[in-house]
Amino acid sequence: MKNWSVKLRITVWLLVVMAVMAALLLAFMLTISSAVVAQSARAQLTAVVQSNLGHVDMQQGKLTLGDGFVFHQNGVTTLLYSKNEALLAGQIPVSFAADEPFENGVTRTVQSAAGDYYVLDLWRPVGWDDGVWVRGLLEAPENQSAARNLLRVAVITAPAFVALAALGCWWITRRAFRPLESITAAADAINEARDLSGRINLPPGKDEFSRLAQTFDGMFERLERSFEAEKQFASDASHELRTPVSVILGACEYAEKFDETPEERRETIEMIHRQAKRMSQMIEQLLSMTRMEQGTEKTTLEPTDLTALTRAACAELGYEPERLILELEPDVTARVDSVQMTRLIVNLVTNAFKYGRPGGHAWVALRRDDGEIQLSVRDDGIGIPEGEREKIWQRFYQVDPSRSSEGGAGLGLALVQQIARAHGGHMTLESVTGVGSVFTLHLPE
Repeated sequence: MKNWSVKLRITVWLLVVMAVMAALLLAFMLTISSAVVAQSARAQLTAVVQSNLGHVDMQQGKLTLGDGFVFHQNGVTTLLYSKNEALLAGQIPVSFAADEPFENGVTRTVQSAAGDYYVLDLWRPVGWDDGVWVRGLLEAPENQSAARNLLRVAVITAPAFVALAALGCWWITRRAFRPLESITAAADAINEARDLSGRINLPPGKDEFSRLAQTFDGMFERLERSFEAEKQFASDASHELRTPVSVILGACEYAEKFDETPEERRETIEMIHRQAKRMSQMIEQLLSMTRMEQGTEKTTLEPTDLTALTRAACAELGYEPERLILELEPDVTARVDSVQMTRLIVNLVTNAFKYGRPGGHAWVALRRDDGEIQLSVRDDGIGIPEGEREKIWQRFYQVDPSRSSEGGAGLGLALVQQIARAHGGHMTLESVTGVGSVFTLHLPE
């Protein structure tokens, strides 16, 4: 049975249950039928005896019977006895014992050699001290006959019932398990094609299989996102790390091949350090973005004093107050992830100075405006051409690639946009070429 399909197991189980129920029903019917037959026979005996009782009388010591009196009716034999229990009229059945004592108004079963009898005695008083006993006898029906009839019907109808039940069970289980077959087929197709973009796409429903299909679709979607994020991370890392690795290898080969002076050796070490630091920052940003995309780095929103957070993040950067100008509205609070929000502020301010004028300035403003919180960073840099403003949010995109040697890899703004979305907000950009740019974070209050 271990190798049977679930549909076959359910079908067999339902058939067994129905067979047991049918057997119990048959036993119940046999019991009920026996009781009904006995009750019907007793009621018939009572009716006949009571009917004959009304036609019995004695006039001047002589027994008289009315026209409605019948000695044999519907299998009931009626006998008449005197007060002294002497037979006055009627013929006793051969198989009945004649010495059965009289009991007024009590229907009882009397056993005899040929079979059982139902007996009912009724006393018909005449005058003060005389009367007649009216006794009714009815041979008890044989229950075996009813049982045989029921069993005969059961034997004839059982095969048809079992066949119909088997077909019904198989049809129901097959129809019920049809969505599971679709789920299995879709999963096999996705596995064989190694294409995580496939979906089961069962029609919406509230049954267990519909919920299972939706769960599988959600799982495939998460797996696809995770797989794509890993592919994106591997592609980005291999592409962007190629340059700093080449620079480091070139510097090492040059140092090994030529006898450098202390000054040259120091420059080589500084170059290797800069490139290694750039690689470290790039890997850290890539990992952060990948974790956020996969959901492994949770955004924990807690009530935070955004004014104090912004002031502290800017202070850690170490720029002179004359160059980094803060315009912060006091006591601005919001539900944010303090670690991610600090990273966003640092990226925006660093970006402002990196692409600003030499010795330029940056302005950080925090305020409430029109039902939202706005955090903006403005610079006096080169500005961004209108055709490139939508591209700056893409990974590794740089408006001025010549400045990548300063440590940037074009990941900062992509990470900023991702953090903003994780907080239910968004980023906007206003820029004038040659004048500067304003990056603004919009957060719901």
